[in-house]
Amino acid sequence: MTGAPTWPVDPAVLPGFLLAMVLIELTPGPNMGYLAVIAAGRGRLAGVLSVLGITAGLGVYLVLAVFGLTRGLTDAPVAMTALRWGGVLYLFVLAAEALRPSTGTIATNGGAGRLVARGLLANLLNPKALLFYGVLLPGFVRPDHAPPWVQLLSLGLAHIAISVLIHLGIVLGAARTTATWGAGRRRMLRFISAAGLAAVALWLALPN
Repeated sequence: MTGAPTWPVDPAVLPGFLLAMVLIELTPGPNMGYLAVIAAGRGRLAGVLSVLGITAGLGVYLVLAVFGLTRGLTDAPVAMTALRWGGVLYLFVLAAEALRPSTGTIATNGGAGRLVARGLLANLLNPKALLFYGVLLPGFVRPDHAPPWVQLLSLGLAHIAISVLIHLGIVLGAARTTATWGAGRRRMLRFISAAGLAAVALWLALPN
């Protein structure tokens, strides 16, 4: 007896998909650099709030993918160019801000909402996130399983879960490493962080 597949996605693609997701998230890029800078400079809570914003950005791109809108953006050179240079500019702005010493709590220094919004914007201005949901993710969709939008949603949620775990690991590691640092080492960290964000911006500006 035959019937509809019980899995929404093809089980044969899952091992390769999950491995690819882990490797992609472990590859240094804008999100990793941004989270490390925030957590090291402002602490664990600031990093977690930034993870929330970045995750919301992934959710936006996933919704666009489910409705078939990401492919239209990735096929538009003007849109991709504007997105890439917007991301470059924003990273340079964050690099400049990293040079300033951070004082006070989350409530008095930027606010939780501002940190979430910045994480969201940092990810929405990452063209590689758009390419992931517009080009790479559909490559794991198979016609003999659930409708494409169901497969995209399932695979996208799996990717988001992996990204959250890895991003939280980056935040906790960076915050723990710098928790006992004195003023001199924190000043040095600000310069290193600014240089790192600027380097990521330059990397993003390179043609692919």
